[in-house]
Amino acid sequence: MTDQRTITLRAAGTALILRVPDRGLPHVLHWGADLEAPEGLATAAAPAAANNGVDVPSYLSLVPTQGEGWRGHPGLAGHHEGRVSHPDWSGVHVDIDPLENAPPGVGGHITVTAEGAGLGLRTEVRMEPQGLVRIRHTVTNLQDAPWTLDTLTAALPLPKEAEEVLDLTGRWVRERAPQRSPLTMGTRMRASRRGRTGHDAPLVLTAGTPGFGFRHGEVWGVHTAWSGDHLHLAERLPEGAGQADAVLSGGELLHPGEVRLSRGESHTGPWTFLSWSGQGLDGMSARFHQWLRARPAHPASPRPVVLNTWEAVYFDHDLDRLTELADAAARIGVERFVLDDGWFRGRRDDTAGLGDWTVDEEVWPEGLHPLFDHVRSLGMQVGLWVEPEMVNPDSDLARARPDWFLAPEGRRAPPSRSQQFLDLGRPEAFEYVLEHLDALVTEYRPDYLKWDQNRDAMEAVHVPTGQAGVHRQTRAAYDLLDRLRARHPGLEIESCSSGGGRVDLGILQRTDRVWASDNNDPLERLTLQRWTELLLPPELIGSHVGPPQSHTTGRVAPLPTRLLTSLFAHAGIEWDVTTCDEGELAALASWIRLYKELRPLLHTGEVVHADAPDPAEQLDGIVAADRSRALFRYARLEASARALPGRVRLPGLAEGRRYRVAWRRETGWPSTMQQAMPAWTGAESAVVSGAVLARAGLQMPNLNPGQVMLLELEEI
Repeated sequence: MTDQRTITLRAAGTALILRVPDRGLPHVLHWGADLEAPEGLATAAAPAAANNGVDVPSYLSLVPTQGEGWRGHPGLAGHHEGRVSHPDWSGVHVDIDPLENAPPGVGGHITVTAEGAGLGLRTEVRMEPQGLVRIRHTVTNLQDAPWTLDTLTAALPLPKEAEEVLDLTGRWVRERAPQRSPLTMGTRMRASRRGRTGHDAPLVLTAGTPGFGFRHGEVWGVHTAWSGDHLHLAERLPEGAGQADAVLSGGELLHPGEVRLSRGESHTGPWTFLSWSGQGLDGMSARFHQWLRARPAHPASPRPVVLNTWEAVYFDHDLDRLTELADAAARIGVERFVLDDGWFRGRRDDTAGLGDWTVDEEVWPEGLHPLFDHVRSLGMQVGLWVEPEMVNPDSDLARARPDWFLAPEGRRAPPSRSQQFLDLGRPEAFEYVLEHLDALVTEYRPDYLKWDQNRDAMEAVHVPTGQAGVHRQTRAAYDLLDRLRARHPGLEIESCSSGGGRVDLGILQRTDRVWASDNNDPLERLTLQRWTELLLPPELIGSHVGPPQSHTTGRVAPLPTRLLTSLFAHAGIEWDVTTCDEGELAALASWIRLYKELRPLLHTGEVVHADAPDPAEQLDGIVAADRSRALFRYARLEASARALPGRVRLPGLAEGRRYRVAWRRETGWPSTMQQAMPAWTGAESAVVSGAVLARAGLQMPNLNPGQVMLLELEEI
């Protein structure tokens, strides 16, 4: 191209402004708040050249490399049979297209193509109507020598003001715990080598202004939409980053030799999602939520109340017992009955049977038809648990095809959960699983599959080639889901991975919700679900009411707390309700009626989180798009140093309107500790302005630790 020009993509208060130089790839001049008057930006953003650095000013492109003076992690790296590739991009061409179904001037799609060092590059940049940016790269080998891809990431610049970084970590039954640190010089890198997203995945790696929170501060976040090994990076080097100060990037983590391209072959990386907000984490999350809800494949029907049988019966499958459980579930209003692990041949515990996807004739002599027919006669949908990507060594499949393990030749990978990965990169293994799943779904017509994946991949080797197998396995798992759903278009699928081990936007392009954690302890879940909402809206997060004593923590929690924790999600039950007394059954039925009443708001409204000054309390809410209604859940997590909580601010309301405040008590009364309740709780109708609620606050009862209450606000 012979001219220099700028391209501005804007939507929902954010802008991405790129400069197309006369040589080389486009680079980003600005990513953040929309600039109403960007005149002079190219001049203002032009970098200087530091002493003892690159002698001329250099810009950081969409694919940063050392050729641009960038000393950090490259956007692209690889080699032609040992000959390193440092592309000097030429033949750069930029196409700009509007987004389909978007108003004129809102968002846009840029495609950049170029060639260099025997490679072809195609970069796609999308500014979605919600202000969310998506980037992915495709690289093609143009030489006869095979090309090995080492790194392919998408990056956007960060300003000096991004001085802190927040991400998430965790483990099994303790997913998505926040951690925060200064963004100092060097690299903040989160790398996953688990063969899945991981319980410790950062979810959204976020950089922001000092002290940013849910409702304040400027933040920039990145999420890699990939269910295999992946990278998230925030890098700040003393020399800066060309026209910017630092870089935020993400992409797939590739193992040595995992992607090798012959002449003419291409590799496309996963989409990297980037979200900016000037109103804190909630503003950043809102862009993700709005984009997800705008997808054609987003669940459109009301999210049904689920009863999952796992914590009710575990492996003890018995038709009479499960029929009785289904009867009890139907009486209280459950809409979907899911038969969990234990239904297939040899599956009396978790050490055997994976891979043998045939109904156990000893336990189910007539198959699953008697149970499923009975469930449907009660007006409920049917669901079924599967774990198609795994195999137990103690299984008919493993004995017949021990060579189908995803493991080094001649031995097994380190054991975990008494199972191994089944190498879906083998066409014959893939077809075996697909045909067995297809036959199962065809015969029993489940409405829903709980699709589990219960271990990390270690020493994942695709034996036929000797290559690392995580990339191939992840693509095969995606293909398996895609092909099964193509054969059964109405089938809904949950992504479960020993709880919340596979939560990302790659798997959610093929599934309808995630199981956030195997931990149903409500106090653990309050925090866990809050941080899962950093990426996902409530209707995509499964949360179930468990028995009084938690299966995973041993903590005993009151029923109202368990009910209200699960209300703000895709709600369900993980409890043998045949053991409940009449009071518990009545409370469950009342809660289900409340959920059905409120889910149109819960699953469409804007998610808000208060930045509570007292760590002993937590306030989360859902506010209607037109600000006419809102729901808030107030929780006391632990004892406070304060004798009374005082006034708590309710975020997200329209300050110029008046709201009727109601305490919804259908789930029961929380226990409190005070001489007198706040005056508004006894009023027949408390009317308060949005300004008072948002800026002055509402006096809260002094709940005892582990107690929760629900507020409903309606504009009058």
